[in-house]
Amino acid sequence: MNQIEAFVDSVYYSVRGNEKEIQELKAEMKSHLLEAVQELKKEGKSEQEAIDIAIERFGGEDEMRSVVGQLFKAQKVFAKWVLYLAVIFLVTASTVFGFIWTTEEKNANENSIVATNIFDILENKEAITEDMKREIEALVQETDQISKVEIYNVRDVEREAENVTSIFEYVEKAKPNYQYERKVWAPEWLLVDFSPYGNGDAEWYVDMKTRHIGSFMTLVLFVGVAVYAALFTIWATINTYHHKRIHFGWIIVFALFNVLGYLVYRLVERKVYSNTIS
Repeated sequence: MNQIEAFVDSVYYSVRGNEKEIQELKAEMKSHLLEAVQELKKEGKSEQEAIDIAIERFGGEDEMRSVVGQLFKAQKVFAKWVLYLAVIFLVTASTVFGFIWTTEEKNANENSIVATNIFDILENKEAITEDMKREIEALVQETDQISKVEIYNVRDVEREAENVTSIFEYVEKAKPNYQYERKVWAPEWLLVDFSPYGNGDAEWYVDMKTRHIGSFMTLVLFVGVAVYAALFTIWATINTYHHKRIHFGWIIVFALFNVLGYLVYRLVERKVYSNTIS
């Protein structure tokens, strides 16, 4: 029935997308219309009456064209939002990673300054007085990542030279000459670890426990990049599907090489298109 075929073609006339999918949808619509026509003819309608009624019940050309157009538009909008989400995840993960990295670098510099100031307080002193303790505690409290300070008198190592071979061995066995400890913000979800920060001179050895969130920083970047890569692969796959170039090999390329893989795909597609025209 040419009128049915002409109606279906008119509905999909301006639709752009995967050709195979469009042909399947057109065949399905045509099949439904033909079934409706046959049912109406059995009810006593003429062929032309049956065709007209079937098309009218289906919604008419303008309405169906609008519905089909909205359907394919929704697919494109979905693909666009997939790409947006991919970029959002990547930018967010990179931003959080950069912020934590900057904070960790700032803390490391602050730890070095605190250690230097502590050595200035200890310089040329035989013992740690109460005033010196208060100065050291004030230095630590000005930071938010130092949880513990232990100070050892290196001269004690010299006095126990027969029992220890180095300041590090002495620190492992001996009690500190002075110790200050406090709680710092360290929630479990941040995957916090406290690393030693040791430094010494000819008179004193200072060991500090400092908070680090490098594991969390790495996890954020890994998850962000992984989600981005997965969403970008989905977006690129949808695009190749609509361009009638879908192939499992391209999906692997997108997953492994991301943007670079998609650029290669676009170059290949453009070349194929040029060869087809020529």
